[in-house]
Amino acid sequence: MIRPSMYQIIGKHDSYYEFVVAIAQRARDISALAEDNQIYLTEKPVKLAVEEFASGKAKVTDFI
Repeated sequence: MIRPSMYQIIGKHDSYYEFVVAIAQRARDISALAEDNQIYLTEKPVKLAVEEFASGKAKVTDFI
């Protein structure tokens, strides 16, 4: 997936602030899981988090 726009991921009435906070929280979770399991990430945790939100695997309401 090539850089999905924020407008493609969140709805018209969703908060951008909540979206950014949810991305940051998910990225920290990904980073912590990788560190705990001694997994080397080839992609940045933020990119992986954005891709999860874009694909629908994660939702803002799960983190806020």
